[in-house]
Amino acid sequence: MMRRRDYGEIVAMAVDTIRGNKLRSSLTVLGIVIGVAVVIAISSIVRGLNDNVSQVISSLGSNIIFASHLDPFIFSRPTAEMRTRKELTREDAGAMIELPHVKAVCAAIRYFRPELGIGTYAVKYRDRKAKNTILEGDTAAWRSVFDLDISSGRWFSDTEDEHHAPVIIIGSDTAEELFPSDNPLDKEINIEGQLFTVIGVLGRRKAVFGGGKNPDDNIVFFPLSTFHQLHPELKTVWISIKATSHDAMPQAIDEVRELLRRRRKVAADKPDNFAVFTQDSISDVWNKITGMIFIFMFAVSSVGLIVGGVGVMNIMLVSVTERTREIGVRKAVGARKRDILLQFTLEAVALTAVGGILGVLIGAMITWTIPLIWSALPARMSLLWAIVGLGSAAFEGIFFGIYPAWKAANLDPIDSLRYE
Repeated sequence: MMRRRDYGEIVAMAVDTIRGNKLRSSLTVLGIVIGVAVVIAISSIVRGLNDNVSQVISSLGSNIIFASHLDPFIFSRPTAEMRTRKELTREDAGAMIELPHVKAVCAAIRYFRPELGIGTYAVKYRDRKAKNTILEGDTAAWRSVFDLDISSGRWFSDTEDEHHAPVIIIGSDTAEELFPSDNPLDKEINIEGQLFTVIGVLGRRKAVFGGGKNPDDNIVFFPLSTFHQLHPELKTVWISIKATSHDAMPQAIDEVRELLRRRRKVAADKPDNFAVFTQDSISDVWNKITGMIFIFMFAVSSVGLIVGGVGVMNIMLVSVTERTREIGVRKAVGARKRDILLQFTLEAVALTAVGGILGVLIGAMITWTIPLIWSALPARMSLLWAIVGLGSAAFEGIFFGIYPAWKAANLDPIDSLRYE
């Protein structure tokens, strides 16, 4: 029966062996260090992005449902049926406000580059210019649907929308570009050769990429009818619906779908020719995308872990060969097979565990450094993945070290003592 002191001696012997071959040991675990560090760094970036996306979506408000004539989550070429679909209209949004579980409805048209998420126009005030500004037309109910703050001024009214009033609300970055030291309210901005009066400034929004600028802060909001006069060619209306409560969202979704199917004359046996989705749908799609990225990077980093594991097995086999006489002496003075097996297994585990610890430390340093170099890229280290990194490194020591340890334990003591 092994005593606690025996285990301590075996661990001490394993550590002494690693110390005695510092260069060889460090080169052996290099693959494990790189593999664990990459896993920690990638998981930290993915976690930071996921947290920021959740905060961005939740900052819009609660109980929000979206409707569009196209599914925004199709990552392939649209079918012929999708390309010929009729757009949703402002009248569709007006009909939704009568639904029992709908509190408010907003119709919007946005002019921007969707592939980049930025605008294409430059808006001007005197000699100053804000480039890549998003232009968006909304109904007055926008303020009732979204919980975004207006830092100064006000939102436009239904009356101003009905009378095509030349009034606008600008984003915080647009205000900073055009009015670095002035009050933007009641100033006239030149947009596509026409003058519009600023009546409000929107508060800064949370950005997905932490320290970077949010493209949605460089934006100009128009009353929808005013925007229609500016860009009559734009027809794609995006509808945002606020349900009466979170519990009422399933009923509100069903009511919206039934209304749109009826207004668009969709046959009972035909699928929807529009899309209705929620904030949770956006989060789920984002999490799937980052999840696939993480799986790919984890697979790449696993190559380093496997290479490191093979290196550990190789170096342990070399160690068994070099220490054959030592093994013979130990067996001659009473060491049992399990003592030898445990000693060499612990050496392998200690070797890979040191690699795991170094990998976690380097991964933590990368996580801390990333926001300093790229302020727009968030990174938050996960304790779970740090434990997974350490655990996988220790498991490699057992998995790849068991065969060399078994080989050492089964050496014949007589042949071992004769080995030169």
